[in-house]
Formats: sequence, structure tokens, C-alpha cells
Amino acid sequence: MVAFICTYIECFILFNIAHRNRVLFIGSRCVVQRLIQRINETGKQHLSSSSLLVEGKDLLSHPTYTHPSKLSFYYSCLSPKLARIQALYHTLQRGGRPRVLHVMYQMVQGNVAASPVNPKLKQTKEMRPLVGASVLGVLLVLAAVVAWSYYTASLRKADLLKTELLDLNRDGFVIWNRPGGKIVFRMDFRSGALDLDSCSKEGKILSCTQSDAGKLNFFIQTVKPKETVMCYRVRWEEFSEREVEHAMSYKGAHWYGGAETSTQHWPILISGLQPPKPFLTSDIYSSRDAFGGILERYWLSSSATAIKINDSVPFHLGWNATEETLYFQARYQNTPYKPAPGQEPFPELSYRVCVGSDVTSIHKYMVRRYFNKPTKVPAENTFKYPIWSTWAIYKSGIDREKLLRYAENIKKNNFNCSHLELDDRYTTYYGDFEFDPVKFPNATEMFQKLRDDGFHVSLWTHPFINYNSSNFGVGIERGLFVREPTGQLPAMVRWWNGIGAILDFTNPAARDWYLSNLKDLKSKYGVSSFKFDAGETSYLPEQFSTFTPLPDPSYFTRRYTEMAMPFYERAELRVGYQSQNISCLFRIIDRDSVWGFELGLKSLIPTVLTISILGYQFILPDMIGGNVYPNRTDGSGELPDRELYIRWLELSAFMPSMQFSIPPWHYDKEVIEIAQKFTALHETLVAPLVLELAGEVLDTGDPIIRPLWWIAPNDENAHVVDSQFLIGDTLMVAPVLEPGKQERDIYLPKGRWRSYKGEHFDKTPQLLTDYPIDLDEIAYFTWMS
Repeated sequence: MVAFICTYIECFILFNIAHRNRVLFIGSRCVVQRLIQRINETGKQHLSSSSLLVEGKDLLSHPTYTHPSKLSFYYSCLSPKLARIQALYHTLQRGGRPRVLHVMYQMVQGNVAASPVNPKLKQTKEMRPLVGASVLGVLLVLAAVVAWSYYTASLRKADLLKTELLDLNRDGFVIWNRPGGKIVFRMDFRSGALDLDSCSKEGKILSCTQSDAGKLNFFIQTVKPKETVMCYRVRWEEFSEREVEHAMSYKGAHWYGGAETSTQHWPILISGLQPPKPFLTSDIYSSRDAFGGILERYWLSSSATAIKINDSVPFHLGWNATEETLYFQARYQNTPYKPAPGQEPFPELSYRVCVGSDVTSIHKYMVRRYFNKPTKVPAENTFKYPIWSTWAIYKSGIDREKLLRYAENIKKNNFNCSHLELDDRYTTYYGDFEFDPVKFPNATEMFQKLRDDGFHVSLWTHPFINYNSSNFGVGIERGLFVREPTGQLPAMVRWWNGIGAILDFTNPAARDWYLSNLKDLKSKYGVSSFKFDAGETSYLPEQFSTFTPLPDPSYFTRRYTEMAMPFYERAELRVGYQSQNISCLFRIIDRDSVWGFELGLKSLIPTVLTISILGYQFILPDMIGGNVYPNRTDGSGELPDRELYIRWLELSAFMPSMQFSIPPWHYDKEVIEIAQKFTALHETLVAPLVLELAGEVLDTGDPIIRPLWWIAPNDENAHVVDSQFLIGDTLMVAPVLEPGKQERDIYLPKGRWRSYKGEHFDKTPQLLTDYPIDLDEIAYFTWMS
């Protein structure tokens, strides 16, 4: 680098002191002699040492030449090849140290007589360009030194801003999968740029103290928890109330996780532009654009990267489908999030990014490291036999007579009588904990009869106390409700069954009162368990206060799920946030009786896979055929479409748990027989495998229902299959999800597979096109190797 700079400067001086076809050559005697020789050879000009004259005498014998080792000469260049001679001179100059003499000498061409040059007349005039060139050369040398210093400093800074496989710059950072490999994660800083001069590195921590907006606390800490995993803890904390926003690119990879949504896809399919909004549990049946009742701040990609947002972050999520970007934002202003008591409302965005060898192994690491796990397994019969619910068939019109008739028909059609769920509405008012004596006279006798017939009965419950319930006054008197911001009055809310208050489950007194009433129902009537409905934070008022402050409103969901723990064996929840250790069935939100991805049949597999990845493994996939809501039903309006019902039934038989409401005998004999066939298949084939995997969940947290990439993590085709799934590693299921179809394409990952028809497939991976599947069949394959 230095040699290049010096050569450049020397050439610059040489060319810029050329004047009237003359050029000054400076160098040692040997250089001059070699130059003459080369000019004679290449320039076809005849020179000799005797041609170098001073005042008409031979230069080499001139008495004023007191330094024989040094020589300068002035050459009147008549050749158009001056530039080539100049370059030639530089080649010969390497060994000589330039020196300017006070006497100028003229070198003339050939044997032409040369007149002597008067040095005194020429010196001043001819030295001017030389002096200017020398000054310019000095400036260039100084500039080069400065540039080199800056360049080396930049190299040191660039090295400073690297930590393992992460490269940081002022606008964001990237992570590589290996040295010299590919970028697998990219995060941009949208709310500010780092001042890199404020950055320093100490050990495994890279920190910065300034951004273009002012002071901050920023650091990235590298952690290598195991040989195949590298993790980075990232934190950006402001010292003001301004928001912090980072943008994660999802380009070039498939992403999974986040939340249950109304239109669910696997992998995640983003559309449109959404400014960041609070990432909170919501009822997506009534608010289709919201985040669902089961969510976690966790995403996973096919490029073996995973990100988990810290619990302390006032987290907002947005996206831009055009830019293929997710927006992660932290802010307190104009949101339901509140700083902890005594803490300034300065937002902090902190998260962990981990990179592994493949998508399956990195997910296993994240689950074992960061997720809660259940401590118990629900009752065995909840996995073996169907749950029969009164909701879709009777809605809130249920009464004693209908309930007993429903139970009788279950027995009459030779279905198992394991679990009967009495849904809305069995009380006089919402918020009561006693049976309506008009609709359910002699409730004690009714429950005894159901127990004698072999049914375990569970009851529907919820967190609302309507204003016309006698318990509304009790709640006000005892301070059991969520309150308006001043804390003086209960905060009234509207829900799908009216207006009331909502119990404050951060209040120990409210928790005890609620559990006490449920236990009284259990002991008085022999109730087995409860279906816990609602619990989303979207049912909290916009402004509220609780007994224990909630920095994150979704903690309300967590507190509500804890109410199910005493009844875990047969309890059912539809919400979850950091609730993976609640050992209950988690039901996906109500489905419409339609085929499509918006709360329809096609959404079942993507939704179940999503909440499985989020750590919820004991899954209830809602009611077979959907809920038959008005204007949201494919079919007559009173019943789901017959074909839709059958395909839904077949798929549900391969889920951890089955749930009927619309009974098969409302169709015809063939549908009854198909239902009997698949409930038996669930009991004999599926349930034993599910129960085995359920026991493993307690230790590992691994999904029971798994995506195809679980056993083929590097298979790009397996990354995008959304209509097939695995139960464990050995049973693959491929249902028909299209109307009017009795065939489908099936992807077989690498391995030896045997079909339910007895066929063997050894040449895999393989795509089976138009594989025939009759209406009373579902395709499934057993892994043989």
C-alpha cells in the first residue's frame, strides 16, 4: 500500500513538472547510464555519456561535478514517446535516492551540437514548477498518511463491531450461519442509528452509549450454550419516552409461530401493511384482524434461527408484506402497557436470537431453555374418547330434557359415554353459580342419572358477572372486579352475552371466591370439571386498574388460566400466554362450518401446528363440523355440509382429542358408520401414541402434532407443507381438505413408508400425485425406518 502511494506521487510529480516538452530526471549516475542505454534501444535515439554536456564539456569530466554518484540532467525531448521514457525512468530509478542539484544539465539528442545552458538564467524559471510539484507531493503524502490511518482505524472498528457470527453496523446487524456462509438473520434499526464511535467491546459484550437521537443503553451479548447453538442477547433501552423499533426481515426463509390467527397459514403468510399494534390476546372470532387467544413472543425460521422477545418489553408487532419485514416495537405512550411501579416510562426492546444447525434442533433448544412445560397429563379418557358438547347443536337453548335426550342418543348410536360438556346456558343470570330451576329442575337427580350412564360431566364457566346477577353486588362489596383507572368503581365491559364486570384474577380474594364457587358446584352435583371460556385481554376495558398492576395486560390471561389447574384432568381452556405449564386441554377458537383458511377446515392443521410450536401440546381442535353459526356455514344453515362434516371428522380422529357437538345421527346411517369407524381408529391407533408422547412432553416440551420438517429439517419441500402432519415421528397424516375431491397429492419425506392400504414406498422423498382417497378414508402412513 505504501509503495503504491509513493509510486503514484512520484509519477504525479514527474508528469506535472513537464514544461515545453522537457522533463527533469533526477537520480544516481548508474540510473542515468541505464536510461541512456534503454532510450537507445527502445526509443531509437542515439545518446552517449559524452552527449551529456555542461557548457560544452563532457558532464562526467566537468570540474563542477563534485558528486560522481549523483547526477541530474535536463533532456530536451523531441520524441513523442516522452511518457514511455518517463515510465522507463521510474523502472530504472528503484535503487537511487532522488536528489536535486543546483546546476541544471541538458541532455541533447544524438550528435547534434548542443549549446550550453546558463544555469543562472534558467534556474529560477525552471524551478518554479518543481517547487510547486514538491509542495503538492508533500500534501499528497500527508493525505495518504491520513487516509491510511483512517483506513486502519476503520479496520479496527470493523473488527470491534463483530462478535462471533454477528456483524453490527449503525443501522442494524446481520447474523451468518457460519464463517463464509450465508446470512440467516437480518435486523434493521428503524427508530435510530447507532453512533459507532460510542461503541466498545469487552469480552463477549458489544455495547454502545449513543445513537443519533441521544443517549441510550445498547448491547449485544454472545452466548454459546452448546456446540451447535449460538445465541445473541440484544437490548436497546432509551433514556426518554420515544419508541424503539427494529425491523426483522423474513425474506429468504419460512417463519412459524407468533399467535393463533383467524386466517391461519403454515408457514406464516403476511399480507398488507400493519403499523405496530399491541401484541395481546384477543377474541379473533369477533375481531378477525387481531392476534388470537393463544400467543407467545416467539418465532422460528426454516433457516434454523429463532427469536424470543423478552417478557419485560411493552411489545407491539407490525409488518410490511412488500418489504417482507416484521416490525418489533417497544413503547408505553398510548398503549395498554404500563411501566412497573416506580419505573420511568422509558421503553426497552430486548430479545434473544439463536442460530442452530437446523430448524428442528434449534426449536428443541428454545423450548427446553425458555418455555414452561406441563407438570401432569390430563385424564387418559380425554385422549381416548370423544367429548360431547351441547353448544353447536343447542346453543344457549339447552335444558334438562335436551341434555338427557342428547346423552341417550350417544348411547343409542353406540358411541362412548366418556365426557359430556354442558355449555351455555344453565344458570338464570350470567355470573350465577347455581342452576336455573326452570330449565334444570332437580339438577341433582339429573347429574346422578348421567353418572350412572357412565358420563363425566363438565360445566361451562367464564370470568364475567353481569349486572343483573346477585353476585354483582357481592363483587362490588368485596372489591373482586377489575376497576376503572381511579380504582373506585368496577370497570363495566361488554361481552357476547351482555354487560357486566370482569373478575380481577390478580386479586387473591377474587381468585379464592371464584374457585370456591366452582368447587361447590363440583361437590354438590358431582361435576367432573369445567370449560373455561374467554379470558382474552380484549375483554378488558381500554383503561383499567387491577389489584396487582399489570405491566403487560396479557398477564391477565395467564392469571385466568391458573384457575383451571385444580381441575386439570378434564379442564378446557381457549387462551394461553406463558401458560404451557397448565396441564389442561387447550381448545382452538370457535370454527365456522366452512372449508377455507378463515376459521374453516383448512385452518385446522396450520393452527394446531402453530400452537404446538408455541408449546401447547394437549390440543382440542374444536367441534367437528364447526359451530354452525348463521351466515358462516357451508350447507343448509342448520347443518354443516355433509362432505365437510365427514372430512372434518376424519381429520379430528388424528388429533390429540376429539369433540362432537353436531351429532352424526343428524345426517344418515353412512355418516354414523363413518363416525363409529373413526372414533374406534382414534381409540386404538391414535390415542396410544398420543398418550406415549404426552408423557414425553413433561420432560422435553416437544410437540405431539409435528410438521413434516420435524423429521426432514433440511428438506425445503417439507418446510411449506400445510395440509399434512406427523403424530410423533412415525405416523404421517394426509387428509382430504377440498370439496368434491377423492384424491390428493401427498409428499413423503425421506424414509421408508407403509400406507394404510399396505403399500410400501422406499424411494423417497417422493410426491404422490392424485393419490386416491375415498370419502370414508383418510390417508396415513407409518414410518418403517
